[in-house]
Amino acid sequence: MAMYHKIAIIAAVLLPFFNLPLIFRIIKRRSAEDISTFWATGVWLCFLLMAPSGFKSQDLAWRVFSIINLVLFSGVFITVLVYKRIGGSRCKR
Repeated sequence: MAMYHKIAIIAAVLLPFFNLPLIFRIIKRRSAEDISTFWATGVWLCFLLMAPSGFKSQDLAWRVFSIINLVLFSGVFITVLVYKRIGGSRCKR
């Protein structure tokens, strides 16, 4: 395997993990007030629609990225939805 393929696979594994600080920040602040639900939904839907291509790809880096990123960004999406609901209910009290 060529060096650039190895580098691509490492990046494909690492890149989605940059979603974790966003999840942790939302949980720590107990708010997703500054995150657009429209943005989170749009990004998640695009990842979801791209996923079949990634899952069937012969390119290992794209396949790995697709799987890990869909899982971790789903975590962002769910966290945003949960904390938007919590924040919204807090404002109405």
